[in-house]
Amino acid sequence: MRDTTSILPLSVEGLTFEAGGKRLLDGVGFALARGGVTALIGPNGSGKSLTLRMCHGLMRPSAGHVGWAVADGIVGGLKRHAMVFQKPVMLRRSARANILHALAAIGLSRSDRNARCVAALERFGMTDLATRPARLMSGGEQQRLAIARAWAMAPEVLFLDEPTSQLDPGATRQVEEMLLALKAEGVTLVMASHDMGQVRRLADRVLFLNRGGLVEDAPTSAFFETPASAEARAFVAGDLVW
Repeated sequence: MRDTTSILPLSVEGLTFEAGGKRLLDGVGFALARGGVTALIGPNGSGKSLTLRMCHGLMRPSAGHVGWAVADGIVGGLKRHAMVFQKPVMLRRSARANILHALAAIGLSRSDRNARCVAALERFGMTDLATRPARLMSGGEQQRLAIARAWAMAPEVLFLDEPTSQLDPGATRQVEEMLLALKAEGVTLVMASHDMGQVRRLADRVLFLNRGGLVEDAPTSAFFETPASAEARAFVAGDLVW
């Protein structure tokens, strides 16, 4: 039985990142409690992807701190947070083998790997795609597979970086339905998105970044109806440019 110890809350304090003599993130701070969908929004280059990657541990900040309720968000030897990228990385193997490989990488037994893989494919209606080469799947199918693969690892928190930016409306709808299903199951979602319609549909909370700083942290409806800062008002109106 999986340890039910929660890795939340997540505390992000003074997150700063410098590269090439430029400060790309500047003192970003927020707390993430259990449940719901948090959307990171802002212009290109505002620091959304950097923030996600540092929270997930893929990059180290120049300064500041990312703190889980348990060290590194690892419980019972398993990382309880996962990440899905804008363009998912797929091995030259079948859909099923891609999931099994990810589960093997976290040290699960063969029987557990097989059971979780079957459950993931069934959960998201992908059983008929199990033997298809992952790299020959459509963009929408690959993204659905990436989410199913992440779900198979039983994360408590799932980070998503522009998960539908390269998809057509039909594939976008399928991915959004998957995310809503995960939310209903209690998975905490943190998503960077340029699609404001998507943010309105999915998100409970908005973190608005601009020029590497966190400008606003508000419930989604409040952010869009009454943005508190001049930058946010310009962004919502489509007038914020670099």
